Amino acid sequence: MLHIHDASQARSGPDAGGLGFAEDTLLRAMFAARKSVFVDLLKWDVPVLAGRYEVDQFDDPRAQYLILADRDGAHLASARLLPTLHPHILGSFYECLCEQEPPQGPDIFEITRFCLDRRLSASERRQARHSLICALVDHGLARNMRQYVAIAEMSWLSQILAFGWECHLLGLPQMIDGQMLGALSIRIDATTPDRLATAGIRPSRSLLVAALPSA
Repeated sequence: MLHIHDASQARSGPDAGGLGFAEDTLLRAMFAARKSVFVDLLKWDVPVLAGRYEVDQFDDPRAQYLILADRDGAHLASARLLPTLHPHILGSFYECLCEQEPPQGPDIFEITRFCLDRRLSASERRQARHSLICALVDHGLARNMRQYVAIAEMSWLSQILAFGWECHLLGLPQMIDGQMLGALSIRIDATTPDRLATAGIRPSRSLLVAALPSA
């Protein structure tokens, strides 16, 4: 089931699924944007479907997606959430980034494929980034998630640590395949939205958030 709501009303806004954006259309736009960013721009060696869509083995029925769109349904930003009780990227490939065992549990999810559309200007990217971060927190609170984990390259990692939420490194960053990478833990609770707002991370009223519980 597809739920679409105002990003600025994520904690209290009603379901507005009747806006008419087809789930398939949003997913295709997201996978195409991921290909543009992660394959065309960043040169990741990951699978590409039909020459247009970046789709990997973790895009299975257990994955959850948050997709930001404008009022016309165009993709602006998106992220994928993977349950840590099933195969996920940190536990499967980057366990070495954790000093202890990677966090796992029914209320712990991994944030992956955080994607900002390449067509956006710098100010639009910041607006979309902030809205997607707030959507991740609202999504987690609504579904009783208490913790996110993530892997990030150093420049992005330092930004994540400065967003105001309760966040810490799971181990020392390491050089892997030519990139300095680190793993993070992000605690989600009722105080997190206010922490973000204090740091200037607020959602935009002009964007929509689509939450897709399954692919």
